[in-house]
Amino acid sequence: MIACLDLEGVLVPEIWINVAERTGIPELRRTTRDEPDYDKLMRARIEILDRHGLKLRDIQLAIDAMGPLLGAREFLSWLRERAQVIILSDTFYEFAAPLMRQLDHPCLFCNHLEIDGAGRIAGYRLRLQDGKRRAVDALRTLNFRIVAAGDSYNDTTMLGAADGGILFRPPQNVIDEFPQYPVATTYDQLRAAFVRLSNGEIEP
Repeated sequence: MIACLDLEGVLVPEIWINVAERTGIPELRRTTRDEPDYDKLMRARIEILDRHGLKLRDIQLAIDAMGPLLGAREFLSWLRERAQVIILSDTFYEFAAPLMRQLDHPCLFCNHLEIDGAGRIAGYRLRLQDGKRRAVDALRTLNFRIVAAGDSYNDTTMLGAADGGILFRPPQNVIDEFPQYPVATTYDQLRAAFVRLSNGEIEP
C-alpha cells in the first residue's frame, strides 16, 4: 500500500495564509479551500505580489518561520513505519524545502515557480495538469493500493482516484459537496481512517 498525503492543511499550515499574516495582505489568505480553479488562484496571487512589490525571498522568509502542524511529525513517522508515503502537493519546490527538512524529507511531488532575474515570481510551471490524480492513477497501474488524504477542492480528484479517500480538517463547503469521503479532525482519527481503509495492510 502507498499512502498519498496533501501537504498544506494536512501536515503543515497553509503557506499563503501565513504569508498573508506576515505581510498584512488579507487578499493572500484565499486558498484552494475558497477557489477551486487553481490557475485563476495562482494568477491572482502573482498579481497581488507584483502590486505590493513582494519577491520570492519575501515569501521564503515567511515560510522559514513556519513549522509542521502540531502532531504532524508524529503522525507521519507512524505512517512511514507502516506504508510507503508520498506527499502530493500543488505547492512549489522553491517553497517546500524548509518544511521538508522539518518533516525528515518525505518523498514530495510538486511544481516549480518561474523566477525572473530580479527575484520576482513571474509565473509557475505545473509538473502535470491534475497531477495528484494522475500520480494516484499511475501508482495503481503498478498494482499498489492507494489510500489518500487531503483537505481542499484540489484534493478531491486524488481522493476519487484512490482506493480510499479521507478528508482531513476540511472546510464545511468541501464536506457538503463531497459527502462520500470520511472526515477526520484529529491525527488519531486520521490514523484510524488509514487503518480502516488499508484492508489490513496497516496495523494500528
